[in-house]
Amino acid sequence: MSKIDTVVFDFGNVLVRWAPKEIINLTFSSPDNAEQLAKDIFAGDIWKNLNLGKLTEAEAKQEYAERYHLSSVTLDALFYYVKQTQILIYNTHILLEKLSQANYRLYALTDNVKEIVSHLRETYSFWNVFDGHVVSAEIGMMKPQKEIFQYLMDTYQVIPEHSVFLDDMAGNVQAASAMGFKTIHFTNADIAEKQLKAFGLIF
Repeated sequence: MSKIDTVVFDFGNVLVRWAPKEIINLTFSSPDNAEQLAKDIFAGDIWKNLNLGKLTEAEAKQEYAERYHLSSVTLDALFYYVKQTQILIYNTHILLEKLSQANYRLYALTDNVKEIVSHLRETYSFWNVFDGHVVSAEIGMMKPQKEIFQYLMDTYQVIPEHSVFLDDMAGNVQAASAMGFKTIHFTNADIAEKQLKAFGLIF
């Protein structure tokens, strides 16, 4: 087995919570069509373009307003809750610290929006634990495209065979595996710690 020296973390539902339906319920006071609204807003082209860095938050608000006839007050609330609901996932930041103290190389690979990333930087100290970050909106690529994994590898000299990638989305895990990474389909930090140790990591 190749010796693992690098661990790559996704953010949403790995380090911080990502809960689209909850955001919709908070913004619109639990509407009957919450599931459809969450799909429209967070799984459509506007949100994708935010994640790709093609739109700013202000530009996205304008597009949402025009398409869904939403007021500026509603959209301000929506983006407020987008950020404020991203609380820490229990114990993952502790796992990150343990790996850092054991001198593993740590990287973030996240499909994310510039304004959300700014909020996370200001709110949580875990950002500084990483040796490097790849953010979709900063480079115009998203998981599960192989190009974003290649960007990580080229930018930070990450060798997949010596690395473990953690993500909560099965498609992203499969894409990383196809690139040669050891992978963990993340469910919680305690299980992830056991899986990392099963790969031979010592911390």
